[in-house]
Amino acid sequence: MKFQEENPGNITKADIVVGIPSYNEAANIAYPTTQAALGLKEHFSHLSSVIINCDNTSTDGTPGTFLNTDTFGIPKMCLATQKGIRGKGNNLRNLFRKVIELDAQAVVLIEANLKSITPLWIKNLAEPLFKDFAFVAPLYVQHKYEGTITNNIAYPLTRCLYGRRVRQPIGGDFGFSGKMAAIFTKSPLWDEDVGQFGIDIWMTTIAMNEGVPICQAFMGRPKTNEPRDPSLDLGSMFRQIMSTIFNLMITYHEKWSSTKWSKPTAIFGFGIGEVEQPPVVKVSRDKLYKKFREGFNTHWDLYRSLFSSENLQKIREIASLDIDHFEMPVSVWARILFDCAIACSRKALDRTRLIEVLIPLYYGMTLSFVNKTEGMSIQQTEEFLEDMCLVFEQSKPYLIYRWNQ
Repeated sequence: MKFQEENPGNITKADIVVGIPSYNEAANIAYPTTQAALGLKEHFSHLSSVIINCDNTSTDGTPGTFLNTDTFGIPKMCLATQKGIRGKGNNLRNLFRKVIELDAQAVVLIEANLKSITPLWIKNLAEPLFKDFAFVAPLYVQHKYEGTITNNIAYPLTRCLYGRRVRQPIGGDFGFSGKMAAIFTKSPLWDEDVGQFGIDIWMTTIAMNEGVPICQAFMGRPKTNEPRDPSLDLGSMFRQIMSTIFNLMITYHEKWSSTKWSKPTAIFGFGIGEVEQPPVVKVSRDKLYKKFREGFNTHWDLYRSLFSSENLQKIREIASLDIDHFEMPVSVWARILFDCAIACSRKALDRTRLIEVLIPLYYGMTLSFVNKTEGMSIQQTEEFLEDMCLVFEQSKPYLIYRWNQ
């Protein structure tokens, strides 16, 4: 699939690329573009660079705003998907190809609506790529209820499966080498969900499994987009992420089934001495409880076919709890995710339907997480989360046994 290109500077070679995927971000894109340019000028002036907007044929003039933003002499370029093609992953697929054409050594990926980015972010995501790392995941200080998909699924599950502790596997902002872009481009593991919001977990999982050196970059301050109540409807993003996770579990079965425990992943940057507090995320416990209860009642018959008898009994006990005493043990939650992955691998249920019936249980786990961590600081919640991850790792033999049955 050929992309459309605007290349006013006729750039044919660049050592370092900053990519900004977008769709209808005319109101936001100028700020991260300016910060990216400052980061390139301050920290990588000795290298040739270009900032690339990868767009989904926006209707609000996003590419025009991008091209008109002052970047202090750093050249810019726009790539666009064909009309009607949407999705962050499809934007990045164009970026991967362009990076290979430009023979770039390093690529930094930032989101188009970032309000908290500083020039330091460009340095921290790019510098490890010139020190033999091939993939750099971000590490933010976040409010304890920001990123509940990361906290309850993406981090503990990928850590337990693939043995690498990458705290923000779906963080949105990444660094990767030109060689990594070639690995992404050639990967046969592309599907419709990866072309949308499945792309972040797809990149992280491939990097974990392809034997390349990976690290995390401390970003120096919290990431601020619009804070979002975890009780709100999840939309298609949850389905695309879960579908991609389950799909990659099938592909990398041999790797994760022989991985016993996780190991730390190097952190590049200034260490977590930052005191700046992230924006507060308010949570509606009532909505979480209601969505769990409604879903449990609606999907009970399907749960009986999906989950092991021991797990089913535990879920039934959990459903009898009132909101203030509501708790889903982490071992039960881990086995719920494992059972769903197994059902997916056996095609026991249509994948879209499978993820739909998982959503109420996810709301239940989120409520349990909120109840358990209510009086905790951010640091205490991080320690609680580390204990959660350990339970996932200890529960892994259950997954391997049932998968191989």
